[in-house]
Amino acid sequence: MKRELQLTLTPEEAYDERAFQEAVRKKAGIPPEAPQTYIRQARRSIDARSRQVKVNVTAEIFANEAPSPLRQLHFTYPKVSGKSPLIIIGAGPAGLFAALRSIELGFKPIVIERGKDVRARRRDLAAINKDHIVNPESNYCFGEGGAGTYSDGKLYTRSKKRGDIRRILEIFVAHGAKEDILVDAHPHIGTNKLPILVAALRQTILDAGGEVLFETKVVDFILENQELKGVVCENGEKITGLGVILATGHSARDIFHLLHRKGIQIEAKPFALGVRIEHSQQLIDQIQYHCKVDRGPYLPASSYSLVQQTTFEGVQRGVFSFCMCPGGFIVPSATSPGEIVVNGMSPSRRDGRFANSGMVVAVELEDLPGYSHLGPLASLQFQQEVEQRAWEMGGKTQTAPAQRMVDFVNRKQSDTLLPTSYQPGLRSVEMDQVLPPFIAERLRQAFVAFDRKMKGYYTNEAQIIGVESRTSSPVRIPRDKESLEHPEISRLYPCGEGAGYAGGIVSAAMDGERCAEQLIAKYKTTVPNQLHGL
Repeated sequence: MKRELQLTLTPEEAYDERAFQEAVRKKAGIPPEAPQTYIRQARRSIDARSRQVKVNVTAEIFANEAPSPLRQLHFTYPKVSGKSPLIIIGAGPAGLFAALRSIELGFKPIVIERGKDVRARRRDLAAINKDHIVNPESNYCFGEGGAGTYSDGKLYTRSKKRGDIRRILEIFVAHGAKEDILVDAHPHIGTNKLPILVAALRQTILDAGGEVLFETKVVDFILENQELKGVVCENGEKITGLGVILATGHSARDIFHLLHRKGIQIEAKPFALGVRIEHSQQLIDQIQYHCKVDRGPYLPASSYSLVQQTTFEGVQRGVFSFCMCPGGFIVPSATSPGEIVVNGMSPSRRDGRFANSGMVVAVELEDLPGYSHLGPLASLQFQQEVEQRAWEMGGKTQTAPAQRMVDFVNRKQSDTLLPTSYQPGLRSVEMDQVLPPFIAERLRQAFVAFDRKMKGYYTNEAQIIGVESRTSSPVRIPRDKESLEHPEISRLYPCGEGAGYAGGIVSAAMDGERCAEQLIAKYKTTVPNQLHGL
């Protein structure tokens, strides 16, 4: 017999297995000597609203029966090596999950990735951090797994209507993720675990007969009568297939320019831009968990989510935290020489000294009147210019411009900067020389206001590091709401973050699956004669 209990536990009872078992048995009235009783957690979330932190847990109790597997789904990947191909550009979450779903539906995915596999990619990341060398084809954004591989690996999303979140999580578990991601309300994998997981996803694709082409850059499209027949790669190879799922991520500027040059409709899109802010993790724990010293041995590193409406020159815009990384570190995420971009990530244990988060301002198209002549590339050009200015102010290396928080609000250049997790180093500047006035002024208002929500957050023992500019794509590639196909170009399926339809690993993965399903549903009866190589 199976039953569920809703429990409010102490951190020790929730995170220490022995204490958890004892707490459930006591609550359920199960004697210690009761035979054939299995107890486990099915759901867990932290409630830190009161002075005493509690953990809400859904416990499952199985008496006199074997427990059902926590992972409920099983995935079958048939052999597709001789099947009809479809093309997927980009091996990030959207591309990889589009490939897996294509295999399930009996089609052969050809995944084209401009960057390297996860193992080879590491050398290029080391070169950015140590030698300040940015490889435009292999970096924190480009390469196997996309930007998500070297991130915190957050696996929660608000996009619940776009697909089956549980299915995505179970595919991750089937490829090596811990079952804890099926239990935690805000699951994450960790940057140290993600490369192994991404390699396992790739191996499933290869084992089924799919192809993954690394260091292969798409430079042109094969278009006939407004129908996308295939792609041309930088090495001259032409690849054709059933259709093209375009899942290149939010930083593939060359793809946006290619689309525009080919006369394929794209649109300028609102996005967000700001800074990374770094506190000590101990301070954030003290604020969030109401503890005097540290969080203790059981609670995980605390996180936060902040939003504040601000007004500048009579116009209201939101300022909000983005991709908060507890116990994490800040990394250089530029995709071209001559620019500075910062992002955050955390290892699975989230045990670093620092907490960092993007703190960004919503940028609407009407905020950029000086760029309107650029049409659909207006937001992209604005974004790029701010990144280039950050590079110049940082000293024309990957050293990032930075300023202490209170100094920034008071318009005072910091005499000294704090220790940081950002490996290439920091340079003290007045961030007003980096950030446009409408961004800087809104950040000032928000930082002061955030202290009313998290007392102690606004402090000169925190610093802002610039710039956080790749929160989402500055360009949208339009598509039909139902069919997901481009409104003008047949067989083109814009997908994931780069196309403007996702905002993280899970939502991108769900979008990849949906695009594969829609492409196959529409064109499975019109298989091209050519398989691979026009």
